[in-house]
Amino acid sequence: MNDSFAPIHQPIELDAVRFPLKGSRLIEASAGTGKTYTIAALFVRLILGHGQPYSEDVGEDDSKGQDSRTTSAFHRPLLPSEILVMTFTKAATQELSSRIQSRLTEIADYFRQPQRVPENDRFVLALLQSYPSEPERLSAAWQLNQAALCMDEASVFTIDAWCQKVLREHAVHTGQPFDEELVVNEADLRKSAVQDFWRKTVYAMDLELAGHMKRLFPSDFAGLLKSIEEHFKKQKSISSSVPS
Repeated sequence: MNDSFAPIHQPIELDAVRFPLKGSRLIEASAGTGKTYTIAALFVRLILGHGQPYSEDVGEDDSKGQDSRTTSAFHRPLLPSEILVMTFTKAATQELSSRIQSRLTEIADYFRQPQRVPENDRFVLALLQSYPSEPERLSAAWQLNQAALCMDEASVFTIDAWCQKVLREHAVHTGQPFDEELVVNEADLRKSAVQDFWRKTVYAMDLELAGHMKRLFPSDFAGLLKSIEEHFKKQKSISSSVPS
């Protein structure tokens, strides 16, 4: 193997308790590896303001004697409405919100009764070590319960729904209409665009250019529309065949 193609950083197993919550981070995961579990775990930590000091923020000498939560990756606990979670389908947003809420409630119960934590729940067992005293655990349980009650305000969106929300809330700055609607099926829009192009551009051509267009698309704009639709289908097929 040519060393020039060797990866700069070797992949490491994700530790949800110590994962840095600052800056841009990439988590690679295939199907069935616990993506929702990990998202919920990171959500819990952001709610609690939990984190560990790491070299980018705190030097080894500076971190001595400091509580790890005061030098966490994020500088303060967050509310559900302040954490953006994005996924691909509307059904997935509903499931994700429900799973996160259930996890918040479950871990709150574990903080009140640490003896009930299952031995295989390594995340909670490790998380509890950061809250050694009962008052700390009870305070954390209260934070998690309050967050669970506020999950209706959580920012869990599909990519297109989030973009729509931003455009609607900042319509004055973006110059977008206030009553903008999300279009799921673009077929009618493409047909209308092709009709407008044909009417404004092709009809205005001289006879020679119009003759070329007629030879390319004998059925007028319907032929052009069919060609465009085939192009979109081909592009979609290519993008879906590329591994993520």
